Amino acid sequence: MTRATNILLVIADDMGVHQLAAASHGFYETPCLDEMARAGATYGCAYSAAPVCSPGRAALYTGQHPARLHLTNYIPGTSPDNPRLLTPEWRPYLPVGTPTLGTLCGAKGYRTGHFGKWHLARDYHYQPGRPTDPESHGFAQVRVTRKPKVDADPESDAHHVDEVTEAAIRFVAQDLASPFLCVVAYNALHRPELAPAALVAKYAAKPMADGDANRPVLAAMLEVMDRGVGRLRDFLREIDLEENTLVVFTSDHGAFGKSEVRKPLRGAKADLYEAGLRVPLIWCQPGRLPPGRRDGVFFGTDMVPTLLDLVGIPGPATLDGVSHRARLLDPQCTDVGCEAWYWHFPHYHHLGLAPMGAIRQGRWKLIEWFEASLGAREDAAPYELFDLEMDPAESRDLALEQPARCAQMRDQLLAWRRKIGAQEMVPNPDFDPNLQNQPAPPPPGDPGNPFGE
Repeated sequence: MTRATNILLVIADDMGVHQLAAASHGFYETPCLDEMARAGATYGCAYSAAPVCSPGRAALYTGQHPARLHLTNYIPGTSPDNPRLLTPEWRPYLPVGTPTLGTLCGAKGYRTGHFGKWHLARDYHYQPGRPTDPESHGFAQVRVTRKPKVDADPESDAHHVDEVTEAAIRFVAQDLASPFLCVVAYNALHRPELAPAALVAKYAAKPMADGDANRPVLAAMLEVMDRGVGRLRDFLREIDLEENTLVVFTSDHGAFGKSEVRKPLRGAKADLYEAGLRVPLIWCQPGRLPPGRRDGVFFGTDMVPTLLDLVGIPGPATLDGVSHRARLLDPQCTDVGCEAWYWHFPHYHHLGLAPMGAIRQGRWKLIEWFEASLGAREDAAPYELFDLEMDPAESRDLALEQPARCAQMRDQLLAWRRKIGAQEMVPNPDFDPNLQNQPAPPPPGDPGNPFGE
């Protein structure tokens, strides 16, 4: 009898594609992830479905677009006092009953566990079995952790990497005969940025260290998390389950930082430029998935259909993503699976630039700035158009040079929003142009932005 394939899904927090060792030209050190990448399949272009935590994670767990779920901002989200546009009503939780990896795998006899960050409940105050917490979404064994306080001891396991890793190992070890779905959702690399002093000093001494893309404390945090991934894979080898376990590593969205700094890509968490959306993605199952790079685009909603397809579980009709099974099994596969990818972020974010949407179609990417496109301001362009093949850093806006392409993509983006039922912003009738514009405040208890923005 063929044994069912196990799933180990590892999700980093706020990790950009530039923070793997190879992409950082040696500043970051990720030996365990590097080894996993050499043994597995890597994607040159993997996108989060959203530029912030909760909607990006919702897409990874459900295969549905955040705009369809109406879960489009981080939970709880905030809004400015005098916005030009009104934020639409949105759903600050993942509705119970939405098909998830947990419910779908659990229904087929998988043991299910979720360890670490959740961020899909109504608030941060986890209670076992409470609606919208992990148990209500199909995860039978759960340990929820939160980011540390700003004054936590950096010499301790401040971001719970060891705690979460050990909980996952105990879960897997409980029953080696039954298939499992184990989600390991690390709190690193999210703020507050805390790491052991010796590790921070190691990276601060590197000549490439800087204040944004190559921050020493982030590199130290990543090294700690990298060791956690290594421990998980070492344990699978010890119990002889490496070849029977599909291991996936990714992040919920791009890196936190200054949007204007190229990393080498433009952007950061909370915006729709490439560095705010691009994430690392590694698939590994020795003996089954041929190692090497996979061409084409992988979108966050593709995670659920691909995992289900690889383990032989039928997907629900609610999926917005597509399966990459054929591409993962055959590196020469040229099936693109999808011809356009969309983002919808109708929110003011305390780290973000402004409310926006975007579409990528082949090599072309259009960003829509809602304040301008909806007529709430006249001093900014409503659209930016980039040729990602010739200009991956999004340094040259071609919207005025290619008005026909810009119009076609604008219309397609609008048609998609209407088709999927995305909630739209509208101009604020009470907006007072005489008041100084105030950004959305950070959520309660947030230690603030260390960049002082």
